[in-house]
Amino acid sequence: MPLLLSIETSSTVCSVALHRDEQLLGASELQIEKSHSSHITVMINQLVENCGATLEQIDAIAVSGGPGSYTGLRIGSATAKGICYALDKPLISVSTLHSLALQVINSTPNAVQYLFCPMLDARRMEVYTCLLDYQLNEVLPIEPIVLDADTFAAELQNKPIIFLGSGAGKLKQFHADNPKALFIDNIVPSAKPIGELALQKYKEQVFEDVAYYEPFYLKDVYITSSKPKA
Repeated sequence: MPLLLSIETSSTVCSVALHRDEQLLGASELQIEKSHSSHITVMINQLVENCGATLEQIDAIAVSGGPGSYTGLRIGSATAKGICYALDKPLISVSTLHSLALQVINSTPNAVQYLFCPMLDARRMEVYTCLLDYQLNEVLPIEPIVLDADTFAAELQNKPIIFLGSGAGKLKQFHADNPKALFIDNIVPSAKPIGELALQKYKEQVFEDVAYYEPFYLKDVYITSSKPKA
């Protein structure tokens, strides 16, 4: 039974989880902005120790692969790659949006009747999103979308859609009166579903090249030059 360490830093939430096969041994979560780099390694060490394990016993490291916060993804990726390098462990990348949707799919009765639309806020009216069925097959691929009244209007004619994540609230104003548009609040990225999805990849030996792996940023980072002081 593989022992998997999962890392999620794609948003303001920083979380880690430890799974033995399908069993969640423990998890730790911190919701403090701009704290990932100073807390992530401490959280990992404490979690592994509290679960009675050591880093050397871990069989693979799973990381949230994006899309999401550029800085957050870089911190998670660098941490995961560092552990993999040091301990010669394989690296597994899991879609942030797929793991976000899994949280709702697992708790939705008759999930087969719905489509699931995880959304991450990308500022203004833009979100990172995709459309998934209950088995996490992509009906519409992961992409950045600027929301308006026509967003997912055609898809809602065919099947109810559950919208979730930090960007879903921005769409609600356009589809609030549509009975097929369902909105779930307070669903944030978590290392727990990362570990669940990583298990299948581990069994299939779907690993990343640690040397060349980069997160799926989806868009180029936008950096502005600092303003000269008066």
